[in-house]
Amino acid sequence: MGGSLGCHRSIPRDPTDFSGGKRKFSAACNFSNILVNQERLNINTATEEELMTLPGVSRAVAQNIVEYRDCIGGFKKVEDLALVSGVGATKLEAIKLEICVSSRTSSSQHSPSSLRKDLEPCTGININTATPAQLMSIRGMTEKIVKNIVAYRTEHGPFRSIEDLVRVNHINSSLLDRIRFQVFVVRSRAPSTNTNGGQARMHPSPTSFSLRSEDLDLPPGGPTQILSTRPNVEPSPSLRDGRPVVRVATWSLQACSCDKANNPGVREVVCMTLLENDIKLLAVQDLLDREALEKFCVELNQGTLGSVRRWRQPRGLWKSIVSENSSTHVDAAVTYSGFLWDSSAGIDLKNAVILDSGVVGGNQLYPRLYLARFLVGSSELTLVNVHLQAAGESNSNHRGADEARRQLLPPSIQETLKGGKELLLLGNFGCGPQSSELDLLRKEKFCALVPSTQFTNISTRSPQGNRCLDNIWLSRSLKKIYSGHCMVVREGLTNPWIPDNWSWGGVASDHCPIVAELFIEPSFKDLSRTSVAGVERGDDFPKHER
Repeated sequence: MGGSLGCHRSIPRDPTDFSGGKRKFSAACNFSNILVNQERLNINTATEEELMTLPGVSRAVAQNIVEYRDCIGGFKKVEDLALVSGVGATKLEAIKLEICVSSRTSSSQHSPSSLRKDLEPCTGININTATPAQLMSIRGMTEKIVKNIVAYRTEHGPFRSIEDLVRVNHINSSLLDRIRFQVFVVRSRAPSTNTNGGQARMHPSPTSFSLRSEDLDLPPGGPTQILSTRPNVEPSPSLRDGRPVVRVATWSLQACSCDKANNPGVREVVCMTLLENDIKLLAVQDLLDREALEKFCVELNQGTLGSVRRWRQPRGLWKSIVSENSSTHVDAAVTYSGFLWDSSAGIDLKNAVILDSGVVGGNQLYPRLYLARFLVGSSELTLVNVHLQAAGESNSNHRGADEARRQLLPPSIQETLKGGKELLLLGNFGCGPQSSELDLLRKEKFCALVPSTQFTNISTRSPQGNRCLDNIWLSRSLKKIYSGHCMVVREGLTNPWIPDNWSWGGVASDHCPIVAELFIEPSFKDLSRTSVAGVERGDDFPKHER
């Protein structure tokens, strides 16, 4: 086998190659990773014939794999193969050591059909094969425009170029310029004939999302329930005991990347949870990409999803900020923290800073806490966004790790606790409020709003949870403005198009949002300010507040 040591392996032509044309993968495992990768089959470039060399893969299954691959624009990880009809988790286990996923340009050993695709642009979403769910993930798209694209494609056939999009109703040159770099055009080949007597079906991407529109043409093979169901909620009172209140919350979004935030199933859960529970200021943890939080902000302001757009109450004017530096390292991944707030509710950001966590021997033993000062009405609140590892998760190879496990809060927080008056610590603490790791907070007279008997995690298998990890701690001076109302939100956190292992209907995060209600005194500016029902698409925010 000549060429570069890529991930793709073409079918051996030399009778002496790999024992007479049979791939002995177990032998390759005894050598370096280079040999393993060289012999694995790249499922993003393999032809039907090459896929049929895998154990248990018939021509019908190979055709399903190729057509599903064309439909989603390529596999992102090996596990995605289990979503193809005829594969499933069992068959994947039997072949996953013989396959790999890499970009279509990572190897010179492509088949002719794969090589032809490499020469064409393939960045973004192919508008000729994308499902309505995938088209909706393009920034600037609405359900109406997606419906028009699908209708045009059905009537006139595939698009010949990106410029043909201007022929679609409600797409002008201005919108085309905004989405140009998010899409590409490849005219898909006709599906192969199924020799087993059936037509292979195309399946939607597992990162697709729920669309609340009965007339959109979603392809078969997805979840049985297409429409999402939001909980019936009572409007929250703007006054409590005759005094105005504001709701502050915290939510760990569990490895939230831009890809995850682009899944409008996730976007619907996050945005509708904020609107339905009247949350005006949210501390967010576990962002893998700094740009991910902005996507929720844009959705709240522009309302591209039907459920958000149809919200009858004012949606507000939302802004966001994310820490410049990483706040913690979880499972070798760098994560960030941020804040999302409704500025039309009289909330303004004064400043934000990452607190120094201290470094020992070049290693960051403690996570960095993200502190932000807000003007809420006429009062100033200081929020410390916390994302701590659970006890025992620290890297024991680092010197001093045992001490870090015993005291999860960085020593630098002590000065902040002593000097702060109107102070909230909120986020994922990695342990319950009675844990000895949080003795420092109790020593400074801070009060946890969520008791250890109330769980804050969630999953489809354990909807009531079994751990208390997230919390909101109030300083002594803030207790006088606490209304006494705090809740763990559990309703409306799933969506039919959010993946759940090999199935659908998963949760947006394995953490529940925690909401606390505080009394506020409106400022003179707030009294003269009218509620903002929506935001024009052209509105711009300062760079640090987007």
